[in-house]
Amino acid sequence: MEHAVAVPAPVADDSSETESRFSNSFLRLKKFLMRKTGEAIVDYGMIEEGDVVMVCVSGGKDSFTLLSLLLELRERAPINFRVVAMNLDQKQPGFPDHVLPAYFESIGVEYKIVTENTYKIVKDKIPEGKTTCSLCSRLRRGIIYRTAKEVGATKIALGHHRDDILQTLFMNMFFGSTLKGMPPKLVTDNGEHVVIRPMAYCREQDLARYAEHREFPIIPCNLCVSQEGLQRQQMREMINEWDRKFPGRVDNMFTALSNIVPSHLMDRKLYPFTTIQATGKPMPGGDIAFDEDEGCGDVNNGLPAETAVSLSAIPIRKAV
Repeated sequence: MEHAVAVPAPVADDSSETESRFSNSFLRLKKFLMRKTGEAIVDYGMIEEGDVVMVCVSGGKDSFTLLSLLLELRERAPINFRVVAMNLDQKQPGFPDHVLPAYFESIGVEYKIVTENTYKIVKDKIPEGKTTCSLCSRLRRGIIYRTAKEVGATKIALGHHRDDILQTLFMNMFFGSTLKGMPPKLVTDNGEHVVIRPMAYCREQDLARYAEHREFPIIPCNLCVSQEGLQRQQMREMINEWDRKFPGRVDNMFTALSNIVPSHLMDRKLYPFTTIQATGKPMPGGDIAFDEDEGCGDVNNGLPAETAVSLSAIPIRKAV
């Protein structure tokens, strides 16, 4: 079980009141993140009785937070499951390989450190200045799959969050011409494992605040983070800008991923466009032809959404 957050003893001056507010803020944040993580786990059936959950810990804020939240939830969950922390030491120059083992031991979690010199492979294969992420991720994936078998893991837990999911959606749209995101739960490409993303409902900024409060021993990735022009960084900046300028837009985009209407897209594999016929009966979700899309009203450009006029409320002579 993890160590409790240390709270300094009260002192006579105003610093005790400041510390109290700080602690209360952290506890509220922790409760919120645990609730969102628990909701995602339940909504997608991520963890079941007897599962062995291998948490991939890179040394970044997200994976540290995921491990922390799962250990907390394990103590409160109505089911029993094991948590095994796993780290891949890619032999990057200057990587402090003592940090994670010491941290894992300090919190009493079962763990496995895997050492593979993927850094050398990537540097040998990728020309200087080119993006290393693709090859690096493929190498990591194979090692993670192998390690999951070795530790008997039934689930592989990754620290991706809401912002990662949206960034992936836009990357696939802009650069891959496909409407595909990053699901909270999916079977791996080799069909042998189930990957889960328990923090799918959590915002990156909240995870950053949590990690700062907990003072995790963050280990930066020096292999690819410093490269400029990465597509994911472009998506991150775009989404963050929208979030600053248009509060609520990012939340709506994320919610939209759970409200798919195949008949209003264009994928013929998902909807039988070629065989549909008019039935003469009202069709829920049917096309509203020239109407403005529902919910798209704007006080600066037409009627507000909640007061938009529906043609069904206006008497119109039917065609004969």
